[in-house]
Amino acid sequence: MVQGTMSNAGKSLLAAGLCRIFRQDGYRVAPFKSQNMALNSFATKEGLEMSRAQVVQAEAAGTDPLVCMNPILLKPTDDQGSQVIINGRSIGNMKARDYFKFKTELIPVIKDAFRKLEDQFDIIVIEGAGSPAEINLKENDIVNMGLAEMVDAPVLLVGDIDRGGVFAQLLGTLMLLEDDEKERVKGLIINKFRGDASLLDSGIVMLEEKGGVPVVGTVPYMDIKVEDEDSLSDRLSANRRGLVDIAVVRLPKISNFTDFDVFEQFPDVSVRYVSEPAGLMGADMVVLPGSKSTIADLTWLREKGLEKEIVSLSRSGVPVFGICGGYQMLGVEVSDPEGVEGGGKVEGLGLLPVSTVLTGSKKTEQFKGRFCDADGLFAGLSGMEAEGYEIHMGQTFPEGCMSQSALDFTSDDTGVCEGNIYGTYIHGIFDREGVAAVVVNALAEKKGVALSGGDTSGHREFKEKEYDRLAAMLRENLDMDRIYSMLREAAF
Repeated sequence: MVQGTMSNAGKSLLAAGLCRIFRQDGYRVAPFKSQNMALNSFATKEGLEMSRAQVVQAEAAGTDPLVCMNPILLKPTDDQGSQVIINGRSIGNMKARDYFKFKTELIPVIKDAFRKLEDQFDIIVIEGAGSPAEINLKENDIVNMGLAEMVDAPVLLVGDIDRGGVFAQLLGTLMLLEDDEKERVKGLIINKFRGDASLLDSGIVMLEEKGGVPVVGTVPYMDIKVEDEDSLSDRLSANRRGLVDIAVVRLPKISNFTDFDVFEQFPDVSVRYVSEPAGLMGADMVVLPGSKSTIADLTWLREKGLEKEIVSLSRSGVPVFGICGGYQMLGVEVSDPEGVEGGGKVEGLGLLPVSTVLTGSKKTEQFKGRFCDADGLFAGLSGMEAEGYEIHMGQTFPEGCMSQSALDFTSDDTGVCEGNIYGTYIHGIFDREGVAAVVVNALAEKKGVALSGGDTSGHREFKEKEYDRLAAMLRENLDMDRIYSMLREAAF
C-alpha cells in the first residue's frame, strides 16, 4: 500500500509506476483504492463509473479497468457534500457528516471488491488517500491504515520534498500513528526531489534513526506525461503559451480535465486553464470542459464576464469546443425540472441550437462511432473514427427555433457543430490516433505557423511509452529488492 503525508504527495503516480514494474517483471497486477474523491471519472466496458486514477494504474499494469479497483467514488457537488457512487452506480448525494456516519456500512463492499482482485491477480498495489495522520478522520477509517489492517498490507509512506518540510512530514506522520499502524510502515520514500540527492544523506540517516523505518528511495521530480488525479494538478496553473494556444475555462466544478492531456504530445502546443476573461485573449481555441454542476458553473461563467468574451471570440472566428457539461452550456438553455442541481433553468451561451434537460438518471457508457460531416475549421475530422465515454445527467435536444444548419458532429446524437462551434458528450474525444493532430494542424494553418511535429500516435500508445519511462525512473531510484522483500514477508 502506498500512503502519503498529504494530498498530492505523489501516491497515484508512484502506485502506477509500481504497477508497471511488477507487470514488466511478469506478475499479474491490479491497482486498488477503496474510496476516491475526484471529479475525473471513467466509464468501464460495463457502463460502471470509477476514478480515472485507478484507470491510469490499470493501464500501467496492463489490465482492463474494473470497477472493483475503486468500489467507492465520491464526486464533490459543493463544499459540504458529494455524489456517492458505489460499485459504479450513484446512490445519490450525501452531506459529508452523513457520509462519515454511513461509510462503515461500506466495509463489506470494500472487502468484496478486494477479494475479487485477489482471485485474479498476484500483486495488488493499493493507494491511500490524503494522510493516515488525519487524527480527526481516523475513526472508522476505510482508506488508509484502517484499510491496510483490513487487508493486511505493508505500507510505503511518501513525503513531498518539493513542498518543503519533508522530514517533518514523514516523522510527524509516524509519530501520530498508533504503534500497530507504525509497524505496518516498512519503507519511506522522499518524492519530487530536485538537485543532488547526496545532499540528503545526513538527513536520511537522522530520519531513519528517529523514525525507525528505512528510506527505500529518493525519487526525483519527474516530467512524466501521465494524467493527474485532481484539482491540485500542476497542469491547472501552467501559463506557457505555445505557437498554438488552447485555453480551457477552469470551471469551479471542472471534471475530466484529462480530456486535454493528449495535446501534450505536441511540443509547440500549450494548454492553459483560465478563470478570467483576460486569460482568453490570444487563444487559438477555447474549450468549455466537463462540469459536475452545469448550472452553477454556467452562472459563474456569466458572473466572471467569461461568457461575453467567449461569444466575442467565437464571432471573430476562434473555434469553441464544449465537452459534456461544456456542451450543455453552449446551447440555448439548461433546465432542471427534477431538482438534480437544485432546480430552475438558465440561459446558455446560445452558440449551438440545442437545449438540455437535466434528469436524475445518469448515463455512463463507452462510445465507439465516428465524426460526422464536421463543419468549420475542423472539417478534416469528417468520417474519422471516434471513441471515448459518456458520463452525464441530462439529455440534449435540437432547438427548433434556431438555425437548421447545425450538423451532427459525433454519431449517435452525441454532439453537434455549427460553423466553428463544436459540442459533444464524449470524453476522451481527442485521444484516438490522428484526431488531436487534425485539430492542432488546423489551428496552426489558420494562424499561419508551422509546427515542429509531435507524437501523432494515439494517446494510449503515447501513454504506454510514458509508463515505461516512469518504471525506468523508479527502478533507478527505489530499492526494489527491499520492496520485493516486503511483499514476500507479507505473503507468508
